[in-house]
Amino acid sequence: MSTQWRTRPIEPRDDAQMASVIREVMPEFGADGPGFALHDPEVDGMSAAYAVPGRAYWVVVDEADRVMGGGGIAPLDGDVPGVCELRKMYFRPQLRGRGVGEQLLRQCLAFARQAGYQTCYLETLSGMTQAQKLYQRLGFQPLSKPMGATGHFGCDRWYALDLRG
Repeated sequence: MSTQWRTRPIEPRDDAQMASVIREVMPEFGADGPGFALHDPEVDGMSAAYAVPGRAYWVVVDEADRVMGGGGIAPLDGDVPGVCELRKMYFRPQLRGRGVGEQLLRQCLAFARQAGYQTCYLETLSGMTQAQKLYQRLGFQPLSKPMGATGHFGCDRWYALDLRG
């Protein structure tokens, strides 16, 4: 990651900025109707939503400490033991193509392993081609249908990674 960006755990003061990132980036990829994560209740209170055991969320900030993106891990909704979900990993355009996504994804996966999860699941969109290339490069395998009960019926691509290997 460039020295002008750094990653840190989300704090309450970051909630409004991270919600803004999510609400700006998702529609850019056509994810603005029902069935997408930008409508999740946690979007406006990310710091509280991830301040419990088994969850973690990091923001990527610039030199002025402005939130430019983020991503996190939480148990997969729907009572799926041992499975976590990569959640709400979005970046403003300035961060894309700089290796920030890979660094944050590796940080999320390290947390998931340390927390004892066996599988990491994620949902995405067919139009997020660069993200899918990253997921596959890091070993995520495409799935034919969604797992759990996220309520994100607008997503059309699903991946899972075995964290035990």
